Amino acid sequence: MLAGSFTIYCEFQIQCREGSKGGGNAKVPVAICNEKEFDSHPKVEQTFSDYLEYWQDYISNSYPSDNQCLYLKDWHFVRAFPEYNAYKTPLYFCSDWLNEFWDTGESSKDDYRFVYMGPKGSWTPFHADVLHSYSWSANICGKKQWLLFPPGEEVHLRDKFGNLAFDVTSEDVHNPEMYPNYQKLSQQYKVVQHPGEIIFVPSGWHHQVWNVEDTISINHNWLNGCSIDLTWNFLKRNLKDVENEISDCRGMEGWNQQCQVVLKSLTGSDYTDFFELCNNIGTKHLQFLSQSDICSTNEECDRGVGHCKIKGSQKEEQKEMTGNTSAEVSQHPNADLEFQEHFVPLNNKCHSVFDLNRLRIVLESLVDTEQLECQKEVQNLLHQLNSVF
Repeated sequence: MLAGSFTIYCEFQIQCREGSKGGGNAKVPVAICNEKEFDSHPKVEQTFSDYLEYWQDYISNSYPSDNQCLYLKDWHFVRAFPEYNAYKTPLYFCSDWLNEFWDTGESSKDDYRFVYMGPKGSWTPFHADVLHSYSWSANICGKKQWLLFPPGEEVHLRDKFGNLAFDVTSEDVHNPEMYPNYQKLSQQYKVVQHPGEIIFVPSGWHHQVWNVEDTISINHNWLNGCSIDLTWNFLKRNLKDVENEISDCRGMEGWNQQCQVVLKSLTGSDYTDFFELCNNIGTKHLQFLSQSDICSTNEECDRGVGHCKIKGSQKEEQKEMTGNTSAEVSQHPNADLEFQEHFVPLNNKCHSVFDLNRLRIVLESLVDTEQLECQKEVQNLLHQLNSVF
């Protein structure tokens, strides 16, 4: 899960008042770490220069416990400064459907690339990442401490009302009357992340993070063909929960649509959004393959550094991992991809075939879903995918 001593290509130099290219006047989201609002910290908006001034004062006063501990987090830096090119995405994380979707066409309103910076003692409460996506976090400077819990362990960190713990290190979780299943907790991992290191958080792993020192980090949420089924299953589980909660209204007109509205409010996506992402990615892969010679049926293809080997026929996915050496990695054709160039499969036809097959499997489940209004579009894309295989 750790990429030790990884040098992220970065010229992320912060200037206190002016910032880069007017960045000092940028509006940034700031969390108040010593307050609680529902299941997170309340947020306020400040200018970047005001936050840096606060941070300097906070350090100068030896991190006073009676002052607010403010954490600049979830700052869409790349979206705010698209020409700055502060860093390059590490090769292993370049196949990124989520940000590719948001970066293109009418969807270019958002992204899941963030800058975090905060003083010693700032922290993020216990949670799992949006849409059960993967995430990676690179420390530019400073040190973080992570507590990570494999999928399933979080059920032992729910209170008697079913709510996740806000702080898994608090004394409250040891109270059996409030957290009756805490004693069943069996697995957790403590990781200290140093400057220049990247941590990869797998799908569905709950975690809590502290800044042990004054820290600046870059964080991405992402998904691709290796995890699209995990996101789809996450949405299905949440929709089932929504349907159970409002089952007394099932006979009312528009019930399915209302369930989708609630689903989106809880997870950040509904079924239509999910299909739009699939359609966006699938269409690009199909266009690429239409201009390339697809692997022959018996040809074994390596879909890239550290990924599964696959057959061109795609009738079965082999789980043998490639054994590329560091020399092979350095010679990989995509090694110098810029941050925005996360569409790695366009340089690897077998990678595209793998991704399309994973997409096809998900769409076969999605096509019969009565909650989806764009059934014809799903059927059309699925027909095109089936023609490849």
